[in-house]
Amino acid sequence: MKLVILDGHAVNPGDLSWDIFSKYADITVYEKTPQNLVAERIGDADAIFLNKIVINKEILDKCPNLRYIGVLATGYNVIDLKATKERGITVTNIPAYSTNSVAQHVFALLLSFTNLVAPHNQSVQNGDWVKCPHFCYWTSPLTELDGKTLGILGYGNIGKKVEEIATAFGMKCNILLHNPNPSIKNSCDLETFLSKSDFISLHAPLTEETKEFVRAETISKMKDGVIIINTARGPLINEKDVRAALDSGKIKGYAADVVCTEPMLADNPLLGAPNCIITPHIAWAPLETRSRLMQIALNNLKAYIDGKAINTV
Repeated sequence: MKLVILDGHAVNPGDLSWDIFSKYADITVYEKTPQNLVAERIGDADAIFLNKIVINKEILDKCPNLRYIGVLATGYNVIDLKATKERGITVTNIPAYSTNSVAQHVFALLLSFTNLVAPHNQSVQNGDWVKCPHFCYWTSPLTELDGKTLGILGYGNIGKKVEEIATAFGMKCNILLHNPNPSIKNSCDLETFLSKSDFISLHAPLTEETKEFVRAETISKMKDGVIIINTARGPLINEKDVRAALDSGKIKGYAADVVCTEPMLADNPLLGAPNCIITPHIAWAPLETRSRLMQIALNNLKAYIDGKAINTV
């Protein structure tokens, strides 16, 4: 089997090894592939791995040998599934590999606003504590999480893990589901979710219904001083509306690991916004998490070779 890895750098920038796949295939690894070279690099390969490379009908028409596509991520919107199905191509993804790391990142971002570690450290490093006549000081009010309400949009693996951590902090959780389910504890309606949440964490997939869930209309119904965390998808928010709400103070803080266009564009309205923290899509990126991803990818490939494909989409 010939296996081509089209954009391997994100998963493995050099701290892991692709050799685990060499037992099952003759592998070629590209760190990144421009879209115009995708078909050429696939060539006569039987199988490919990819992360963010778009595979459409035109590419598939040029690669008649292709029989397996392994997406090195949970999301698979880059694949034309209708076209792969018509050609009998198996497509797999990597489910539930990053639950713990993403939930951990949610609270790293949230605590950035409540404990203000970075600005206080900078103040100390600037010599402010040396000059202070008191044994302690704070530059801005600090916030205790116990008793606060966290609104969680979406209740998959990550949403459930975030609820678990929030509960350990003593927080109350409001769960907003696409399809209301009274059997789920703490589920609520949209009005309650918006008006009662001190913090909101986004964990829904990007659909027509969830696109720009956070926009001027919904922001106006939120608590004054709400803090919003987005580790799901950039387009779950309207970036211009969030910037306006940050400027006005309606939103006290916005933290995201994702933006609408990635890599981030120079004219993104969130650049330079007050009380805004943005990380470059790294919630999934701890070494342990990426190692788990590669092992699941290997298991997917082995199962496909054995005629018992798993994690198909």
